[in-house]
Amino acid sequence: MNNAIHERAVCKAFAKIETLTLRIDRDEQDLIFGYYGGDISLDQFMLVAEGNKTELKVWHYIAELIEKSNKIQ
Repeated sequence: MNNAIHERAVCKAFAKIETLTLRIDRDEQDLIFGYYGGDISLDQFMLVAEGNKTELKVWHYIAELIEKSNKIQ
């Protein structure tokens, strides 16, 4: 695999992981202070927050696959 593309994939995966981690931290703070908005219900907010956690798990998995693909070569 092209090393430059591999490095870009690694950077994108870890950037997404960092962004989602920050988003999840913010979701938790919003929940504590009740800042989940007037346009959505608490149930809707919780669905979004859980979706963010699932998305983080997916990106961790993707990053792991990318790292393992580098070790194989």
